[in-house]
Amino acid sequence: MRLRTAATAATVLLTAASLPGAAGTARAADPGPAVTRVADTQLDPQAIYFVSYDGLVNNNSFQKNGLLTYKGHQYAAWYTADRTAVVARRALGASSWQTVRLAHRLSTDDSHNVISMGLSRVDGRLHINLDSHSDGFFYLKSAAGLLDDPAGRAWASDAFGPVQTTLDGLALTSQFTYPQFVATPEGRLQLSYRAGVSGNGRNALAEYDGTKWTALGEWSGSTGTYTSEHGSSTARNMYLHGIDYGPDGRLHAFYTWREQSNAVMCHNGGLTNHDTGYVYSTDRGRTWRNQAGTAVGTTGGSDKVTVDDPGTVVDPLNPDHSLMNQESQATDSTGLPQAIISYVPGRFGQCTTGYAADRTAHGRAFHLVSNAAGDWKKTEIPVPLDSSQRTRLVLDKYDNAYAVLPYGRIAAASKSSGYTDWKTLYDAGALNAFGEVVVDDTRLAQDGVLSYMYQRKSSGTTPSALRVIDFRLPS
Repeated sequence: MRLRTAATAATVLLTAASLPGAAGTARAADPGPAVTRVADTQLDPQAIYFVSYDGLVNNNSFQKNGLLTYKGHQYAAWYTADRTAVVARRALGASSWQTVRLAHRLSTDDSHNVISMGLSRVDGRLHINLDSHSDGFFYLKSAAGLLDDPAGRAWASDAFGPVQTTLDGLALTSQFTYPQFVATPEGRLQLSYRAGVSGNGRNALAEYDGTKWTALGEWSGSTGTYTSEHGSSTARNMYLHGIDYGPDGRLHAFYTWREQSNAVMCHNGGLTNHDTGYVYSTDRGRTWRNQAGTAVGTTGGSDKVTVDDPGTVVDPLNPDHSLMNQESQATDSTGLPQAIISYVPGRFGQCTTGYAADRTAHGRAFHLVSNAAGDWKKTEIPVPLDSSQRTRLVLDKYDNAYAVLPYGRIAAASKSSGYTDWKTLYDAGALNAFGEVVVDDTRLAQDGVLSYMYQRKSSGTTPSALRVIDFRLPS
């Protein structure tokens, strides 16, 4: 695997070309990144608010999906002030939301216990998984066809089935965390989750075909020995930056490893996260391969993706820089993967002693992109994080990259520059947002709008407003 930095290799891509059949004329260059704010609507004036693990339960950026768009309607899910789970919808462009209160209340003040939504296109159902952190989960789904005919189907509580503690009878694990739904190209729905606990867990998949759920099994391993210059660890978990299908049907997954033992760090106030890895699957998540195409793991089989698999690390980094887990990823229109990672660069010191404070003071986000030859280029986004929290990555129709930073700030870089011209497009100061935001990964391709959900800062456990803001991108 080859890694290049912007300082050593910046390739400017040509974006003007001759138009067929029109000698002497040239097509205008594709537009660069731009944002135009078009709306800011309120979901809830009094959503639940408490800070846990540096985050909010309604706005952890790793939710997939806290916002979801399909057939001209957008869907949102959250917990309101009385802890009730809520799901809402609106027609795209509408200022008001229709809300349904679900028969479940948040069980504990833990920001991991997010609500995630998914869509099974094979039967038009909305699926919801919620309220879990290394314990049992809760699940429900809508009536068939509810999302296929939003104008003709009432948005009411009786459109949803009962709350379950299995997937329609399929029990997965007693230590369940991080539900992420992903739709397959055929319209089936997959559920990614972690079995186990932080520092000793495995990623797994289940799949819904429109009739039933099937457990595909675990695909990452927690065993083996990782040794740093400080010490060793014999257990870990893989934290996904995402799991997404590209336009060619390839399933992409960036990740970082978290070691169980603090012995691998220079100081126990840091994070045991290390290295950015990447694998992909061409058979709907059954077999996992490194960038060179070598199989490195099988879902449900004895050979899992492990910390010592060759050719999987695309950006090496030791555990001394408070590398963040569960950042973000995207795939461009040609099927090439990109990711954002963040940590404290070495110029600020080679040992973080308090990850939250050090990341807030010195943390920076970096953009990783692969070319067709398998070279990886890494560019620092020149905007201080000013936060311990995560950044989200999205691409517009021209493959320009947008980083939605903590507090809702937006920075962007053009594809034509080789993603080297990062600059701030929206400073978000007026939002008074807490930190991380939940981006609608599904909307941009449908109407050219970047939407994200944010919650206003509060104090203690005083509820605050939860809102969705929309930006028009180049189209």
